[in-house]
Amino acid sequence: MLDRFCRVAVRRPACVLVALVGLATSACTVGPKYQRPASPPLPSVYKEAPPAGYGDTAGWKEAQPNDGVIRGKWWEAFKDPLLNSLEEQVDVSNQNLKQFEAQYRSALAAIRVTRAGLFPTVTGGATATGGQNSSNLSGIKASPAANLQIPVQFSYEADVWGRVRSALQGNVASAQASAADLETARLSTHALLAQNYLQLRGLDAQHDLLESTVAAYVKALDLTTNRYKQGVASKLDLVQAQTQIENTKAQLIDTGVQRAQYEHSIAALLGKTPAELAIAPVVLTAQPPAIPGVLPAALLERRPDIAAAERRVAVANAQIGVAKAAFYPAIGFNASAGLQGNSLLNWFTWPSRFWSLGPTLAQTLFEAGGRKAVTEQALAAYDGTAATYRQTVLSAFQEVEDSLSALRILEQESQQQQLAVNSAALSTELSMNQYKGGITTYLQVITAQAIELGDRRTAVDLVTRRMVASVGLIQALGGGWDASQLPASNDLLPPGKGFFSKAFPKVPEALPAANGSKQN
Repeated sequence: MLDRFCRVAVRRPACVLVALVGLATSACTVGPKYQRPASPPLPSVYKEAPPAGYGDTAGWKEAQPNDGVIRGKWWEAFKDPLLNSLEEQVDVSNQNLKQFEAQYRSALAAIRVTRAGLFPTVTGGATATGGQNSSNLSGIKASPAANLQIPVQFSYEADVWGRVRSALQGNVASAQASAADLETARLSTHALLAQNYLQLRGLDAQHDLLESTVAAYVKALDLTTNRYKQGVASKLDLVQAQTQIENTKAQLIDTGVQRAQYEHSIAALLGKTPAELAIAPVVLTAQPPAIPGVLPAALLERRPDIAAAERRVAVANAQIGVAKAAFYPAIGFNASAGLQGNSLLNWFTWPSRFWSLGPTLAQTLFEAGGRKAVTEQALAAYDGTAATYRQTVLSAFQEVEDSLSALRILEQESQQQQLAVNSAALSTELSMNQYKGGITTYLQVITAQAIELGDRRTAVDLVTRRMVASVGLIQALGGGWDASQLPASNDLLPPGKGFFSKAFPKVPEALPAANGSKQN
């Protein structure tokens, strides 16, 4: 059979090439068809979601069809122009995002490298050699001889068993995973910038509170000084008032440590040195925005990290096909042609032509179970990536529930803390009136003032924590991202030209399917 095929190849080489191409295009992939792994059981509602009618101040509301709070530029929901301006610079200057973008471009290049395996390889060159045999060996007087060649070689391995196609599908899925990684990094960077900015503004509010408190304590000191001069107050009252002011000033200065660190962190996120960025102090007055809900079943399509994990399962599935294709023989075709002569005078003449062609068939006969072990390794890798995908889904739901519970509990705590602030303010007022009336000592005033300051600082801190938790919830819900934003496989593959665009069709679509249907 092989001898007959060789005779046909000599008489009709074009027919052999067309037959091999037809064999490649009609070949089937020996690996398993990809099916999205089953996710853990999804709840119908979130456990920590606020009950209906709980109020928008909880940072959560039922989503409306036209609700765009967390679509696109979600940070605009905080209504802070400077925050909006800083967020706009992240995609342009952040170096971590540039790293992920470079990885994505590398994944795109890997697709083209693998796709080249579907096409024949043609090489050419030119050689010119000269030599002379020894007269002692031949017994004949030897003369110099030249050998001039211009060969062109054609080699092609038919992808009969889908080895290259499986690898190509894996490269496409890997590029989609890389694109999802880029979106995950982008969402994380934007969220980190927003959280750092809000915490910085929270420290500005703490600074403003302490400044106003110092001013109030100075007035109290003036009162105590006058009473001391009048002989009504003791030296101890005066010293205690002065000590309280100095302690509060120390707390005021201490807020600058964290504020400077947050400002430096924001500069790094923007791709700048700390010396290039200065943020003027502004008191945080905004309240957490109401965030539209996302149904639990829709969360799988809203998180880029889940999409990346799912795409890596598809990569592992494709690797199984590559491993199984190694059990089958490799079928190829080699051809060469060119001109050969012994001088420049006859190098380009018709009698100088030469050619050769023929099919190739290669099969591994013995390798001590290596291919089977590689297949088992690919199957184990698939199981591992599928488990990683399911764990990513579980972690996503944990993050949503954590953010929801934080918003709900922090709002309740904030309301309760405001009652404590009101009571502490009244206690300070009563203590000061009693001190002025000579009923109590200044120590009681200091104690009441310290309690009030602590309560007010806690209230400010709760507002900051609620704002930061709002950013965490938006991030946990995917920041408005959707799986449909992943690049389609047909967009990732460069279009073919001429004959081979028909001979080698593009890889079938491999985007995530929420219903878990089988995909090629």
